Amino acid sequence: SNMAEEKTGVMLVLLVCLSVSPTLGFYVPGVAPVEFKAGMPVDVKAVKMTSTKTQLPYEYYSVPFCQPDEVKYKAENLGEVLRGDRIVNTPYQLKMKEDKACEVLCEKPDKALKWTKEQSSLVAEKIRQDYSIHFIADNLPSATKFEMLDTGQVMYEHGYRIGYVVDNVPYLNNHLKLVLHYHTEDEETFRVVGFEVEARSIKFGELTAKDGKCSFPTDPEKKLAGQAVKEKEETQVMFTYTVEWKSSHIRWASRWDTYLTMTDVQIHWFSIVNSVVVVFFLAGILTMIMVRTLRRDIANYNREEDVEETLEETGWKLVHGDVFRPPRYTKLLSSLVGAGVQIFFMSVITIAFAMLGMLNPSMRGSLMTSMIFLFVFHGLIAGYFSGRLYKSMKGTTWKTAAFQTATVYPGIVFGTAFLLNFFIWGEHSSGAVPFTTMLGLLAMWFGISLPLVYLGYYFGFRKQPYEVPVRTNQIPRQVPEQVWYMNPIVSMLMAGILPFGAVFIELFFILTAIWENQFYYLFGFLFLVFSILVISCSQISIVMVYFQLCGEDYHWWWRSYIVSGGSAIYVFLYAIFYYITKLEIEDFIPGLLYFGYTSLMVFTFWILTGTIGFYAAFIFVRKIYSAVKID
Repeated sequence: SNMAEEKTGVMLVLLVCLSVSPTLGFYVPGVAPVEFKAGMPVDVKAVKMTSTKTQLPYEYYSVPFCQPDEVKYKAENLGEVLRGDRIVNTPYQLKMKEDKACEVLCEKPDKALKWTKEQSSLVAEKIRQDYSIHFIADNLPSATKFEMLDTGQVMYEHGYRIGYVVDNVPYLNNHLKLVLHYHTEDEETFRVVGFEVEARSIKFGELTAKDGKCSFPTDPEKKLAGQAVKEKEETQVMFTYTVEWKSSHIRWASRWDTYLTMTDVQIHWFSIVNSVVVVFFLAGILTMIMVRTLRRDIANYNREEDVEETLEETGWKLVHGDVFRPPRYTKLLSSLVGAGVQIFFMSVITIAFAMLGMLNPSMRGSLMTSMIFLFVFHGLIAGYFSGRLYKSMKGTTWKTAAFQTATVYPGIVFGTAFLLNFFIWGEHSSGAVPFTTMLGLLAMWFGISLPLVYLGYYFGFRKQPYEVPVRTNQIPRQVPEQVWYMNPIVSMLMAGILPFGAVFIELFFILTAIWENQFYYLFGFLFLVFSILVISCSQISIVMVYFQLCGEDYHWWWRSYIVSGGSAIYVFLYAIFYYITKLEIEDFIPGLLYFGYTSLMVFTFWILTGTIGFYAAFIFVRKIYSAVKID
């Protein structure tokens, strides 16, 4: 795999440049349209083959299709490599505005390709697995147009099907009609604004071929037989294609609209408004109750004590001498919080960039690339926050703590992905990350992220620890028996409902984008949802910590982190539900991949929500104890 990784470095520079370049219409900043004159060649490239049944992408020439004289792979960015794209040239010859009635594709103009038994059975297997092939022309992906049977509404689907199965016989789509739409202002230069593929299966011998051209039978009514692929014997196939150019009023800036309006935005608005209303309603109630209760508590605690008031005090004031006692496993807590801070900043900046249209689907792989870079460079901030927290928890060995912060979360993610990669490699899929890319990622982790975490730790650990309003007693007090609903597991399940309710609909769209090969582009919505998530996690965390301290249980450090991440349990359950109801995965390996990657997503989500909740609780506890007078 000699994929060029130099591009990854350029990506960062690009991100910086993009943030200053003027926007073209609503379209991506920094991408200029390509102008074609009539008769100029328009390249058709293949990206990959995908299937929702197997979830394993393959490169185009993994199937014995016609190849050009020289096969050239495009240099790709990190995101494309990780997605399994392997962009390569194809022998289709297209020239701007020049229609072609029927052309034969392979080098031997009038003869068929002969596929051996092995090749035939490979192709038959791919057809049975519902593989789709993805082409791009002028960076625009191919789509298949079809009408909904009930409504007659026109819909598009990505790529075109490699074949279809009738009566348990696989048929290969070997004749493509490439329909390209162009837009022009001056009749001199033309821009590609649409790319549709109509695929059909035509048996060898049904078309008459001569000198590289082919012709359909003169009788238009005649039904052409399909090209069956026999699994146990050789197959003769002739690949042919037709090109048709159509003028279009769609402007270049909005040529992606057909791909992006595949999902219903109506549901989106409705659900977002719904969850916003619910969350703010609950938030309002919670805030009111908390503020009133706290005011009452503080007023009670700060009243000049009358003679009768020498009765036993109860509630959270009692544990003031223990509430800031450092927890066990301070290193692990600070390293998880550090990872959470890193994920938080990465998410915010990625979503913000994406909202401005800088990481939209036409810049293939840019989302993935920028996420990895942002994560790596936020090691500095992670180290700083983690180091300061570690010092506040009376930690002393900051170097080991820094090492743990830099390695725990990335190590788990990298390790899992590495194991899953072996399974993908075994299937010879292009989704397997090449060895060189692996080394590149490791170099980024140990060469950029780790030193930055150390640097952040150095500064965070040198700073003053967080101010604590009360002194800690020498002897820890006993924790009384707790009520049943303060059990950590019950608390987690209760606390997870609200944040999960906020992200639930968006989760459906994100899962669909990942597993059903759709584009995800609704980053404005995602930003809203993310904000709601932050608010609801913080509130739930504060309420839970308040209940806990009222029960005179002062072990809130780990508790607040774990309980706030409760919504991750629901996310995992939802992912299982989605797997059972929506996906058509049958084999072991795709199932393994689904649950492997889903577990990583859930783990990341837990760390993120846990960190948000932890900081909310930390600030809250410091606030309330600084409000009471303690003798």
